Amino acid sequence: MENVKYMTADEAVKLIESGDHVYIQGSTSTPEVLVEAMARRGHELRDVTVYSAFAVTRGAAPYCKPEFKESFLVDSFFVSNAVRQYIAEGYGTMTPRFLGEVPALFRDGTCRVDVALLNCSMPNDEGYVSFGVSADLATAAAECAKVVIAQINPHMPFSYGDPVIHLSQLSAVVEVDEPLVEVPTAVPTEQEINIGNYIAEYIPDGATLQIGVGGIPNAVIRALENHKHLGLHTEAMTDGVLPLLEKGIIDNSQKKVMPGKSIASLALGSRRLYDYMDYNKDIIFKDVAWTNNPFIIAQNPKVMSINSCLEIDLTGQICADSIGTKIFSSVGGQHDFVYGASQSEGGKSFLAMLSTTNKGVSKIKPILTPGAGVVTTRFQANYIVTEHGIVDLRGKNLAERAKLMISIAAPEFREELSRAAAERFGYAFTRLK
Repeated sequence: MENVKYMTADEAVKLIESGDHVYIQGSTSTPEVLVEAMARRGHELRDVTVYSAFAVTRGAAPYCKPEFKESFLVDSFFVSNAVRQYIAEGYGTMTPRFLGEVPALFRDGTCRVDVALLNCSMPNDEGYVSFGVSADLATAAAECAKVVIAQINPHMPFSYGDPVIHLSQLSAVVEVDEPLVEVPTAVPTEQEINIGNYIAEYIPDGATLQIGVGGIPNAVIRALENHKHLGLHTEAMTDGVLPLLEKGIIDNSQKKVMPGKSIASLALGSRRLYDYMDYNKDIIFKDVAWTNNPFIIAQNPKVMSINSCLEIDLTGQICADSIGTKIFSSVGGQHDFVYGASQSEGGKSFLAMLSTTNKGVSKIKPILTPGAGVVTTRFQANYIVTEHGIVDLRGKNLAERAKLMISIAAPEFREELSRAAAERFGYAFTRLK
């Protein structure tokens, strides 16, 4: 097409200047050819702020090297595997913010975006390309950036909704042939299957699902195969929902927001998922500011928010982003969907985890590990689930919560937790039968 600026990756990244703020698309669609080319300029660039978010990459980012500490300042909104070690070593940092609120930071200039690096589909007949599996922050970044550089990639599915841009709006176009990262479907363990079964019993027909990522969410999905008329309004779409879509269990018939359509902001899974998405008009990808807006979420009936976490204290304070002071991930959409579910007619939220770590340490604690971040407050906690059971903290006082939490802890820790609860809450706890 006329006026389309095709060039090599090394030519394209010359549009990046020292002092720029660069957004790199996430999910499983990090434009790695462009990122590698940017890193090759590391010795000539200075003070380039690199925004990263939720992403699964093939390895550590090539710009995350101590030799580039004056070249690239990593500022992450969600600490992914690409930057986790670099941030842990103190070379980068993260900006605490609900993922759904990051687009507003771009749009109001609080976090300026000079350059956006995207990974896009092949153009359709009208010259539009899609950034496919990652609308999330990419939509706002592409809208706000002065320079938009895109890989055009035959492996990227064309998804409908917000992540669509015309070739003429791109500052530079680089043709690549780069398979997307694939995330194997986590096979649930027996313990995770127990958790999935507990949660599924509380999910009614006609519910609208938000499902996180990993073995526990997949266990929930597997337990829903006898349900009817489910809907999908989620942040992340994974392979786990494919059987429910293909069998018509998810038909989106009872949703109020975009009925008949499955809604997501990003996808991560296998090639099978990406192929299923490609030019599928029943799936709509939206800006994360929209998908994660609690007031939009709450318009759907029976919203079921299903997420995992790292540890919980006896009062229901939920940590999902850090291990002590070490930032492991970030908030993502957990808070938004917990709140949205609480405002939905018939809505429920579930926070699930195995009761112990792989080293045998209890994840239910008298108090959170010093430095741990509270992602979901005790004021918002609803259903808490481990392999030992499910409890509802809604409307329960602190002593009652402690008793309920102890009941789903690993049996070998219950006596120790009971002593801690008795010391903390006194007669209010010990009087409970």
